[in-house]
Amino acid sequence: MRPTRRDFLQSALASGALASLPPRAWSAFSDDLQRKLAADPLRPQFHLLPAKNWMNDPNGPIYWQGRYHMFFQYNPGSAVWGDMHWAHAVSEDMVHWRHLPIALAPTPGWDDADGCFTGSAVDDRGTATILYTGVKRVPLERATLRDGHNNFREVQCLATSTDAQLRSWKKLDHPVIEPPNDPQITGFRDPFLWREGNDWLLGVASGHAKQGGCVLLYRSKDLRAWEYLHELASGKWKEKELTNPVDSGEMWECPDFFPLGKKHVLLYSTAGQVIWESGEFDPKELKFHSDKRGILDHGAYYAQKTQLDAHGNRILWGWIPEKRPDAELIAAGWAGCMALPRTLSLSADGELEMSIAPAAQSLREKLLTPKNIAHSSEALQHVAIEDLCGELAWKTPSASFALTLEDQMGPWWSVALTQKDPAASLEVNGATFEFPSMPGNANDFHFFLDGSVAELIVNGRHAITTRIYRQPNGPLRIKPGKDFNPTSFQAWQLRPISRDRLTT
Repeated sequence: MRPTRRDFLQSALASGALASLPPRAWSAFSDDLQRKLAADPLRPQFHLLPAKNWMNDPNGPIYWQGRYHMFFQYNPGSAVWGDMHWAHAVSEDMVHWRHLPIALAPTPGWDDADGCFTGSAVDDRGTATILYTGVKRVPLERATLRDGHNNFREVQCLATSTDAQLRSWKKLDHPVIEPPNDPQITGFRDPFLWREGNDWLLGVASGHAKQGGCVLLYRSKDLRAWEYLHELASGKWKEKELTNPVDSGEMWECPDFFPLGKKHVLLYSTAGQVIWESGEFDPKELKFHSDKRGILDHGAYYAQKTQLDAHGNRILWGWIPEKRPDAELIAAGWAGCMALPRTLSLSADGELEMSIAPAAQSLREKLLTPKNIAHSSEALQHVAIEDLCGELAWKTPSASFALTLEDQMGPWWSVALTQKDPAASLEVNGATFEFPSMPGNANDFHFFLDGSVAELIVNGRHAITTRIYRQPNGPLRIKPGKDFNPTSFQAWQLRPISRDRLTT
């Protein structure tokens, strides 16, 4: 959905000429491109991504009749943003995926003629139902999305499926929610919804110029007729006048809201970050009162979305964007991937906690650290991660340390911890952030490497996702700093989810 961060293509892609592509056309590509993608060492092997081209936001993840369905923003015609469709993949474990035909495509001449943007999927008494944002070019005075490149009017649309595999969807012939008639509105997109008693409640990402981002709250009995209530939550802008209201904090994107433990959690993306807040939801006044706040991921992570798994756990998804120019994306033939699923929880003091979903353990092909070696530093000598496809887990005492993964050309990924009680500073590939020291000053690290993607979670509370684009030369080996003395250390070679890096 991200026109606020991508120049819309000034080509047939932007004009909507690809909207009439047949559902399966997106998966057909030349043998040359297939060979190039399969041989690209920077292309992830176990993160969900399309067979080719651009992807961004996760849309409407839902557990439906024994399977996990993931939809996501997809450009069928290029490896850069534009012509947004809903691609569709299905999985039995949230790790191994199979692509299905495109679920939603723009309808020429209609309210989503220029894009089917982000939204949510729910079970409406046995009928799978999608609420999504449709966009259409309009004159400036009618636009809700004005980012210096596009003038789009955003409306909320509905589609249903009676297909057990959710392969086919029927759009309602009119939008279900029109934007407010307010020239100060900075956006109106990315609906999420939940049940509260007999009512459906729906939040839409929005904001007000020179005030801040917010979530507009609506109520319905049938998902079709909606009543506006008030703002569920709001924030403050950064007091900088920027062309893009998302960058200035005047607009929130991709909000999500759900109960977790004894509290509620609000997530939203703005100014290049994903923010979490925990607090109390008043079921009478239908307002959220925030108590705590933090950054969900300090790296390349955006447009988060959650769902419940088969066991009622709250699962977090997120888009891992690219950090290289469009020309390089077009040359590569692909862009973007989905982060690994993270299970969310709240600590007793209201801090958001996360861990990689246990299903990811099915990727482990070989333990690289012998079990019979007592001293973990000796085990590091045995680690050689092939094909940029591995997992590390270690624990350290309170002391500062440094650790580097290297190939024959030098450093690939590095982490350094500096203790500054009562806080600690973590530097990952040159990016630094601080976090409170844990009780007892013990630290826990969990790391996944997949091509150009590196996901690190520290103490189950802090995450940083990194992109690395240098071509590798040989396996990666561990180079510990002189102060690296872990109390435990394990490494695994991971297996791809397909034989040809094409995901399915």
